Amino acid sequence: MAAVYVFDAYGTLFDVHSAVARCRSLLEPRAENLSEIWRTKQLEYTWTRSLMGAYQDFDTLTAQALDFAAARCGGISAEARAKLLEAYKDLSAFADAAPALERLRASGGACVILSNGTPPALARAVAAAGLGAWLDESLSVDPLRLYKTAPQAYELVLRRYRVAPQEVAFQSSNRWDIAGAKKFGFSTNWINRSGAPDEYADLAPDRVLSSLAEL
Repeated sequence: MAAVYVFDAYGTLFDVHSAVARCRSLLEPRAENLSEIWRTKQLEYTWTRSLMGAYQDFDTLTAQALDFAAARCGGISAEARAKLLEAYKDLSAFADAAPALERLRASGGACVILSNGTPPALARAVAAAGLGAWLDESLSVDPLRLYKTAPQAYELVLRRYRVAPQEVAFQSSNRWDIAGAKKFGFSTNWINRSGAPDEYADLAPDRVLSSLAEL
C-alpha cells in the first residue's frame, strides 16, 4: 500500500473530450477531429513553453489550443468557442474515477491530484465532477511556472507530504506523464484505456491497467 496515491487530472480523472461531446451539435462533422487537435496542441504548448522559459498558465494555453484547433477545422462561431471553454471548466469524470478514489481512500492512503491545471480550475473541476469527497487536495504546477514532465512538478508531492518517492503511487493515462513520474522515482500505473502502443521503453510503467477499477 502506498502512503500517497497521486492522480493526473486531465485525461485520467476527467474526460478531456467531454467538452466537445457536449457541444457536438455546434461542431459536426468536425467534432472529433477538433477535440483531438485541441488536446494535442494544449499539451504541446505546455512542453514548448516550459522549455522556452515563457510560461503561460494552463487556462490560457487551453484557449490558445482551441483557437488553433478551430482554425485547422475551418473555424467555429463565437458561440461555440464560448460554450467549449465553459464546458472545459466542468469536464465529466470517467466512470471509474469515483469508485477507485473511494476504495483507495478507505485503505488509508492520501488521494491527491497533481496537475498542470491552475488551482481555481482544478477546484471547479473537482466540484463539477463530484470527486471532492475522496480527494485530499489538488496540487498545481502553476506556482512553479513549469509543466510536467519537469522533475520539480513531481517534487511538489514530496515537499507537501514529506515522503520518499517510492512511497508514492502515481496514476496517469498519459504515457509521457508516466515516463516523467517513473524517472522521478514514483511507482507508476499507466491507465491505458485506449489500448495505445507503448513508448519510452527505458521508463516503463510498473503496471499497465485498462481502467482505474484495476487499482
